[in-house]
Amino acid sequence: MRVLVTGGTGFIGRRLVSRLLARGDEVVVLSRGMARGAKAEATRILVWNPESGRPTPDAFGAIDAVVNLHGESIAGGRWTSAKKERIRNSRVLGTRHLVQGIAGASPRPRVLVSGSAIGYYGPHGDESLDERSPSGQDFLSGVSREWEAEAERARDLGVRVVTIRTGIVLGAGGGALKPMLIPYQLFVGGPVGSGAQWMSWVHLDDEVGLILHALDRPNVDGPLNATSPNPVRNRDFARALGRALGRPSLVPAPAFAMRLLLGEMADALLLTGQRVLPQKAEDTGYRFHHPLLGEALESVLK
Repeated sequence: MRVLVTGGTGFIGRRLVSRLLARGDEVVVLSRGMARGAKAEATRILVWNPESGRPTPDAFGAIDAVVNLHGESIAGGRWTSAKKERIRNSRVLGTRHLVQGIAGASPRPRVLVSGSAIGYYGPHGDESLDERSPSGQDFLSGVSREWEAEAERARDLGVRVVTIRTGIVLGAGGGALKPMLIPYQLFVGGPVGSGAQWMSWVHLDDEVGLILHALDRPNVDGPLNATSPNPVRNRDFARALGRALGRPSLVPAPAFAMRLLLGEMADALLLTGQRVLPQKAEDTGYRFHHPLLGEALESVLK
Protein backbone atom coordinates (compact mmCIF):
# COMPACT_ATOMS: atom_id res chain seq x y z
CA MET A 1 0.00 0.00 0.00
CA ARG A 2 1.19 3.56 -0.74
CA VAL A 3 0.08 5.89 2.06
CA LEU A 4 0.12 9.69 2.24
CA VAL A 5 0.46 10.96 5.83
CA THR A 6 -0.02 14.57 6.94
CA GLY A 7 1.54 15.35 10.31
CA GLY A 8 3.87 12.42 9.74
CA THR A 9 6.73 14.03 11.67
CA GLY A 10 4.64 14.57 14.82
CA PHE A 11 4.29 12.43 17.96
CA ILE A 12 1.71 10.01 16.53
CA GLY A 13 2.82 10.42 12.93
CA ARG A 14 6.40 9.29 13.53
CA ARG A 15 5.25 6.03 15.12
CA LEU A 16 2.69 5.48 12.38
CA VAL A 17 5.28 6.01 9.63
CA SER A 18 7.63 3.53 11.31
CA ARG A 19 4.88 0.91 11.55
CA LEU A 20 3.84 1.41 7.93
CA LEU A 21 7.40 1.05 6.69
CA ALA A 22 8.03 -1.99 8.90
CA ARG A 23 5.15 -3.84 7.30
CA GLY A 24 6.32 -2.99 3.79
CA ASP A 25 4.14 -0.02 2.86
CA GLU A 26 5.45 3.00 0.98
CA VAL A 27 4.95 6.35 2.72
CA VAL A 28 4.77 9.94 1.52
CA VAL A 29 4.78 12.55 4.30
CA LEU A 30 3.34 16.05 4.02
CA SER A 31 4.99 18.36 6.54
CA ARG A 32 5.34 22.10 7.15
CA GLY A 33 9.12 21.74 6.90
CA MET A 34 11.98 19.33 6.34
CA ALA A 35 13.71 19.87 9.69
CA ARG A 36 12.77 16.60 11.33
CA GLY A 37 13.21 14.60 8.16
CA ALA A 38 12.18 11.12 7.23
CA LYS A 39 12.83 8.14 9.43
CA ALA A 40 13.86 5.88 6.57
CA GLU A 41 14.93 6.18 2.95
CA ALA A 42 11.59 4.80 1.79
CA THR A 43 9.83 7.93 3.08
CA ARG A 44 9.43 10.91 0.80
CA ILE A 45 8.74 14.26 2.48
CA LEU A 46 6.94 17.11 0.71
CA VAL A 47 6.52 20.58 2.20
CA TRP A 48 2.91 21.72 2.64
CA ASN A 49 1.29 24.55 4.61
CA PRO A 50 -2.20 23.16 5.34
CA GLU A 51 -3.85 26.55 5.81
CA SER A 52 -2.51 28.01 2.57
CA GLY A 53 -4.08 25.70 0.01
CA ARG A 54 -4.25 22.20 -1.40
CA PRO A 55 -1.13 20.01 -1.55
CA THR A 56 0.89 19.85 -4.73
CA PRO A 57 -0.67 17.38 -7.22
CA ASP A 58 2.39 15.12 -7.23
CA ALA A 59 1.71 14.28 -3.57
CA PHE A 60 -1.15 12.01 -4.70
CA GLY A 61 0.66 9.99 -7.35
CA ALA A 62 -0.50 6.34 -7.06
CA ILE A 63 -1.65 6.92 -3.45
CA ASP A 64 -3.91 4.18 -2.06
CA ALA A 65 -4.75 5.78 1.30
CA VAL A 66 -4.45 9.09 3.16
CA VAL A 67 -3.96 9.58 6.91
CA ASN A 68 -4.58 13.15 8.09
CA LEU A 69 -2.95 13.85 11.47
CA HIS A 70 -2.12 17.55 11.14
CA GLY A 71 -3.34 19.96 13.83
CA GLU A 72 -2.12 22.71 16.16
CA SER A 73 -1.55 21.42 19.70
CA ILE A 74 -4.46 22.18 22.03
CA ALA A 75 -2.14 22.17 25.06
CA GLY A 76 0.66 24.55 25.97
CA GLY A 77 -0.90 27.50 27.76
CA ARG A 78 -4.01 29.66 27.75
CA TRP A 79 -6.40 29.66 24.85
CA THR A 80 -6.12 33.20 23.58
CA SER A 81 -8.34 34.16 20.66
CA ALA A 82 -5.32 33.78 18.37
CA LYS A 83 -4.53 30.30 19.77
CA LYS A 84 -8.13 29.17 19.30
CA GLU A 85 -8.09 30.42 15.72
CA ARG A 86 -4.91 28.44 15.03
CA ILE A 87 -6.43 25.32 16.62
CA ARG A 88 -9.51 25.60 14.41
CA ASN A 89 -7.84 26.64 11.16
CA SER A 90 -5.12 23.99 11.30
CA ARG A 91 -7.80 21.31 11.48
CA VAL A 92 -10.73 22.69 9.51
CA LEU A 93 -8.93 24.57 6.73
CA GLY A 94 -6.15 22.00 6.58
CA THR A 95 -8.61 19.14 6.07
CA ARG A 96 -10.64 21.17 3.57
CA HIS A 97 -7.53 21.78 1.47
CA LEU A 98 -6.46 18.15 1.75
CA VAL A 99 -9.83 16.95 0.44
CA GLN A 100 -9.57 19.45 -2.41
CA GLY A 101 -6.25 17.80 -3.25
CA ILE A 102 -7.91 14.36 -3.19
CA ALA A 103 -10.60 15.66 -5.55
CA GLY A 104 -7.93 16.44 -8.13
CA ALA A 105 -6.13 13.11 -7.81
CA SER A 106 -6.38 10.44 -10.50
CA PRO A 107 -6.79 7.77 -9.43
CA ARG A 108 -8.17 8.80 -6.06
CA PRO A 109 -7.19 7.05 -2.82
CA ARG A 110 -9.56 4.41 -1.53
CA VAL A 111 -9.68 5.64 2.07
CA LEU A 112 -9.12 8.75 4.14
CA VAL A 113 -8.40 8.26 7.85
CA SER A 114 -8.68 11.72 9.35
CA GLY A 115 -7.95 12.92 12.86
CA SER A 116 -10.59 14.03 15.32
CA ALA A 117 -10.84 13.95 19.12
CA ILE A 118 -13.07 12.79 21.95
CA GLY A 119 -13.54 16.51 22.58
CA TYR A 120 -16.32 15.98 20.02
CA TYR A 121 -18.56 14.77 22.85
CA GLY A 122 -17.99 17.74 25.16
CA PRO A 123 -17.77 17.52 28.96
CA HIS A 124 -19.77 14.66 30.51
CA GLY A 125 -20.35 12.98 33.81
CA ASP A 126 -20.46 9.23 34.45
CA GLU A 127 -22.43 8.08 31.40
CA SER A 128 -20.66 5.90 28.85
CA LEU A 129 -20.22 7.37 25.38
CA ASP A 130 -19.69 5.59 22.08
CA GLU A 131 -19.61 6.63 18.43
CA ARG A 132 -23.40 7.09 18.37
CA SER A 133 -23.37 9.66 21.20
CA PRO A 134 -24.18 13.27 20.25
CA SER A 135 -21.69 16.11 20.05
CA GLY A 136 -21.26 18.65 22.83
CA GLN A 137 -21.58 22.44 22.65
CA ASP A 138 -18.21 23.80 23.80
CA PHE A 139 -15.26 25.08 21.73
CA LEU A 140 -13.58 21.70 21.18
CA SER A 141 -16.88 20.07 20.26
CA GLY A 142 -17.47 22.71 17.60
CA VAL A 143 -13.98 22.36 16.19
CA SER A 144 -14.30 18.57 16.08
CA ARG A 145 -17.67 18.74 14.30
CA GLU A 146 -16.29 21.07 11.64
CA TRP A 147 -13.10 19.01 11.33
CA GLU A 148 -15.05 15.81 10.73
CA ALA A 149 -17.46 17.53 8.34
CA GLU A 150 -14.56 18.61 6.12
CA ALA A 151 -13.20 15.04 6.05
CA GLU A 152 -16.65 13.67 5.22
CA ARG A 153 -16.65 15.69 1.99
CA ALA A 154 -14.27 13.07 0.60
CA ARG A 155 -17.12 10.55 0.72
CA ASP A 156 -18.74 12.37 -2.22
CA LEU A 157 -15.55 11.59 -4.18
CA GLY A 158 -15.98 7.84 -3.69
CA VAL A 159 -13.51 7.66 -0.77
CA ARG A 160 -14.22 5.69 2.40
CA VAL A 161 -13.85 8.07 5.37
CA VAL A 162 -12.90 7.20 8.95
CA THR A 163 -12.61 9.93 11.59
CA ILE A 164 -10.42 8.88 14.52
CA ARG A 165 -11.73 10.40 17.76
CA THR A 166 -8.57 10.21 19.83
CA GLY A 167 -8.36 10.29 23.61
CA ILE A 168 -5.35 11.07 25.83
CA VAL A 169 -2.41 9.38 24.08
CA LEU A 170 0.20 7.81 26.36
CA GLY A 171 3.62 7.28 24.82
CA ALA A 172 7.29 7.83 25.55
CA GLY A 173 8.93 11.13 24.69
CA GLY A 174 5.93 13.29 24.01
CA GLY A 175 2.18 13.60 23.95
CA ALA A 176 0.01 14.26 26.99
CA LEU A 177 2.13 12.22 29.41
CA LYS A 178 5.31 14.29 29.21
CA PRO A 179 4.02 17.37 31.12
CA MET A 180 2.14 15.13 33.56
CA LEU A 181 5.42 13.65 34.79
CA ILE A 182 6.89 16.93 36.08
CA PRO A 183 4.97 17.27 39.37
CA TYR A 184 5.54 13.60 40.18
CA GLN A 185 9.26 13.97 39.59
CA LEU A 186 9.12 16.85 42.10
CA PHE A 187 7.12 14.67 44.58
CA VAL A 188 4.03 16.92 44.30
CA GLY A 189 1.89 14.82 41.95
CA GLY A 190 -1.76 14.04 42.54
CA PRO A 191 -5.31 14.36 41.20
CA VAL A 192 -6.56 17.48 39.46
CA GLY A 193 -9.61 19.23 40.86
CA SER A 194 -12.11 16.78 42.35
CA GLY A 195 -10.35 13.81 40.75
CA ALA A 196 -13.77 12.35 39.87
CA GLN A 197 -13.66 13.32 36.19
CA TRP A 198 -13.16 10.51 33.69
CA MET A 199 -9.99 10.19 31.60
CA SER A 200 -10.32 8.29 28.34
CA TRP A 201 -6.79 7.33 27.41
CA VAL A 202 -5.06 5.21 24.77
CA HIS A 203 -1.54 3.80 24.49
CA LEU A 204 0.40 5.10 21.48
CA ASP A 205 0.74 1.54 20.15
CA ASP A 206 -3.06 1.21 20.10
CA GLU A 207 -3.58 4.67 18.62
CA VAL A 208 -1.38 3.61 15.70
CA GLY A 209 -2.91 0.14 15.69
CA LEU A 210 -6.39 1.63 15.32
CA ILE A 211 -5.26 3.82 12.42
CA LEU A 212 -3.88 0.73 10.67
CA HIS A 213 -7.11 -1.12 11.51
CA ALA A 214 -9.07 1.69 9.84
CA LEU A 215 -6.83 1.60 6.78
CA ASP A 216 -7.03 -2.17 6.36
CA ARG A 217 -10.64 -2.99 7.20
CA PRO A 218 -13.23 -1.88 4.63
CA ASN A 219 -15.97 -2.43 7.24
CA VAL A 220 -14.54 0.36 9.42
CA ASP A 221 -16.34 3.52 8.37
CA GLY A 222 -17.28 6.85 9.94
CA PRO A 223 -16.29 7.84 13.49
CA LEU A 224 -13.95 5.51 15.40
CA ASN A 225 -13.11 6.11 19.06
CA ALA A 226 -9.40 5.67 19.74
CA THR A 227 -9.56 5.02 23.47
CA SER A 228 -8.84 2.11 25.76
CA PRO A 229 -11.86 -0.02 26.72
CA ASN A 230 -11.00 0.84 30.35
CA PRO A 231 -11.23 4.60 31.03
CA VAL A 232 -10.44 5.66 34.59
CA ARG A 233 -11.21 8.53 36.92
CA ASN A 234 -8.54 11.19 37.30
CA ARG A 235 -7.75 10.19 40.88
CA ASP A 236 -7.18 6.57 39.79
CA PHE A 237 -4.97 7.76 36.95
CA ALA A 238 -2.94 9.78 39.46
CA ARG A 239 -2.48 6.73 41.72
CA ALA A 240 -1.48 4.51 38.79
CA LEU A 241 1.03 7.07 37.52
CA GLY A 242 2.50 7.49 41.01
CA ARG A 243 2.93 3.70 41.34
CA ALA A 244 4.58 3.44 37.92
CA LEU A 245 7.04 6.19 38.85
CA GLY A 246 7.57 5.09 42.46
CA ARG A 247 6.36 8.52 43.62
CA PRO A 248 3.55 9.68 45.89
CA SER A 249 0.30 10.90 44.33
CA LEU A 250 -1.18 12.74 47.29
CA VAL A 251 -0.93 16.44 46.39
CA PRO A 252 -4.08 17.62 44.58
CA ALA A 253 -4.06 20.49 42.09
CA PRO A 254 -7.02 22.71 43.14
CA ALA A 255 -9.54 23.60 40.47
CA PHE A 256 -9.37 27.34 41.21
CA ALA A 257 -5.59 27.32 40.74
CA MET A 258 -5.91 25.52 37.40
CA ARG A 259 -8.49 28.06 36.23
CA LEU A 260 -6.31 30.98 37.30
CA LEU A 261 -3.34 29.51 35.48
CA LEU A 262 -4.97 28.19 32.31
CA GLY A 263 -8.40 29.80 31.99
CA GLU A 264 -10.84 28.09 29.61
CA MET A 265 -8.34 25.36 28.78
CA ALA A 266 -8.39 24.11 32.38
CA ASP A 267 -12.09 23.23 32.22
CA ALA A 268 -11.90 21.81 28.72
CA LEU A 269 -8.88 19.54 29.23
CA LEU A 270 -8.30 18.99 32.95
CA LEU A 271 -11.31 19.58 35.18
CA THR A 272 -13.98 17.83 33.11
CA GLY A 273 -13.86 14.63 31.11
CA GLN A 274 -15.68 11.92 29.21
CA ARG A 275 -16.11 8.20 29.70
CA VAL A 276 -15.56 7.16 26.07
CA LEU A 277 -15.64 3.52 24.93
CA PRO A 278 -14.19 2.08 21.68
CA GLN A 279 -17.38 0.29 20.68
CA LYS A 280 -16.77 0.27 16.93
CA ALA A 281 -13.16 -0.88 17.32
CA GLU A 282 -14.26 -3.88 19.35
CA ASP A 283 -17.22 -4.61 17.07
CA THR A 284 -14.90 -4.72 14.04
CA GLY A 285 -12.39 -7.06 15.66
CA TYR A 286 -9.62 -4.82 16.96
CA ARG A 287 -7.68 -6.35 19.88
CA PHE A 288 -5.98 -3.87 22.19
CA HIS A 289 -2.29 -4.31 23.00
CA HIS A 290 -2.52 -2.26 26.21
CA PRO A 291 -6.10 -2.27 27.54
CA LEU A 292 -5.20 -1.69 31.23
CA LEU A 293 -3.72 1.55 32.54
CA GLY A 294 -1.14 0.14 34.97
CA GLU A 295 0.51 -2.05 32.36
CA ALA A 296 0.27 0.69 29.73
CA LEU A 297 2.10 3.18 31.96
CA GLU A 298 4.75 0.65 32.85
CA SER A 299 5.40 -0.08 29.16
CA VAL A 300 5.79 3.64 28.44
CA LEU A 301 7.97 4.48 31.46
CA LYS A 302 10.27 1.42 31.52
